[in-house]
Amino acid sequence: MLMEQREGWIWLDGQFVPWQEAKVHILTHTLHYGMGVFEGVRAYETDRGTAVFRLEDHTRRLFDSARILRINIPYTPDLINQVQKEILQKNDLKSAYIRPIVFYGAENMGLHANNLKVHLSVAAWEWGPYLGEANMTKGVRVKTSSFMRHHINVAMCKAKATGNYLNSILALQEAVDAGCDEALLLDVDGYVCEGSGENFFIVRDGMLFTPELSSALDGITRRTIIELASRLGCEVVEKRLTRDQVYIADEAFFTGTATEVMPIREIDERVIGEGSCGPITRRLQSLYLEVVRGSHAEYQRWLSYV
Repeated sequence: MLMEQREGWIWLDGQFVPWQEAKVHILTHTLHYGMGVFEGVRAYETDRGTAVFRLEDHTRRLFDSARILRINIPYTPDLINQVQKEILQKNDLKSAYIRPIVFYGAENMGLHANNLKVHLSVAAWEWGPYLGEANMTKGVRVKTSSFMRHHINVAMCKAKATGNYLNSILALQEAVDAGCDEALLLDVDGYVCEGSGENFFIVRDGMLFTPELSSALDGITRRTIIELASRLGCEVVEKRLTRDQVYIADEAFFTGTATEVMPIREIDERVIGEGSCGPITRRLQSLYLEVVRGSHAEYQRWLSYV
């Protein structure tokens, strides 16, 4: 079913409206110029009911992104947290993907972006593994993109901004056209940065390595995996990674709210490890899915129950 044809409710500017009536004007400023911010959040069914994973962290990043772009959100973080819970109840969702987005209205055109109303909407729907259920076990094929990730002074890389994802779309289309599942982007200095919409890790000799945060997004799932890896006794090193270091990795995987923990079996026609989900990746993937579903008491602090 097309997204626009779904049934249900969307929260838009302070009220719930029927899904198919949640519309904006064709001259909406963000549609033309890409100045907006958004989040991707997941809720999971647990033994205690539905819980949103790291809700407050996601909402904080939404507001941080808006501040970076000088967008003044006319609502409080507490309200947006509550709305994200209510949207699940309103649509009778036990497990779901939640999408808050902040965007400018259609009051004016032009790059000054002044005298514009700030809108905020929240939608939620059922969404399985972003790169496919089967790939959670066998892993994905990846191509290094010819498109580089943004320089830190070209785009505000720490803002989860709508316009920043033009770069990601081009990279992913290129990878898919080459017969791969996902793209790996380098930074402007030629070091490994991240996927089109995910953070990136490799395993070598029992240690985890992940690109330091320069032009890569400060992923909430990335932070989660770093903490969970410590629980498993795996050291994590944040550093610049080169392509040849990636090619000789024992394991590699992507992380993200939509992606969760996705193993990589091949990069640039080079098989990674045994060509499937490696043992450390599998342990982290299993632990992560247990944590988001409420199976570990010590991580209940990350769950906001509906």
